Amino acid sequence: MDVIPPSPDYQSLKDAALAHLARFATTRQSLRQMLQRRVRRWGVRAARAGMFAEEVAAHEAVCLPVIDQIVEEMGRLGAVDDAAFSRSRSRNLARAGRSRRAVQAHLQARGVDGETVRQAVDESLGEAGEEQAHQAELAAALILARKRAVGPFHRPDRPEKEHMKVLAIFARNGFSQDVAEKALGMDREDAEDLIIGFRSL
Repeated sequence: MDVIPPSPDYQSLKDAALAHLARFATTRQSLRQMLQRRVRRWGVRAARAGMFAEEVAAHEAVCLPVIDQIVEEMGRLGAVDDAAFSRSRSRNLARAGRSRRAVQAHLQARGVDGETVRQAVDESLGEAGEEQAHQAELAAALILARKRAVGPFHRPDRPEKEHMKVLAIFARNGFSQDVAEKALGMDREDAEDLIIGFRSL
């Protein structure tokens, strides 16, 4: 029979949290989920080694408040900061061709609360309705256009894609039709200039 592995405790979970944070930028929710997965993996190994299910469940239950405590400590230390993560991720995703809407959905899926997401996106990409936000959205759409070789980045040696299919690509990535049409209608040189300007911010 396998030896039952030692139950996770405060120190082993804190060490795991610190090792994770040394390698990855993350949110409180993602850190909590990583630690919970670690505890569940321990539970599976312990059960395979012969620990009764009730005992495994009891050990896992004891770990939950410990995980919450560690996540709070990491937050107080500044090792995990949802707002800073969201600002950085907003810029990086937009520079990779993701729309404002897609950025917001990505952050919310990482467990960042709605107000923190709104503030981070406004700070990184400009407040909705302002010229800065419009330019950031257009630049992100142009980055997508370059990736897909459409609009100003269409290659003359390839057949042009049907316009509605191209618009559908932008729609699936969270861009409005107005932004998509504007990006598709731009001159290549102007498009490149806008992308360069956006990425240098």
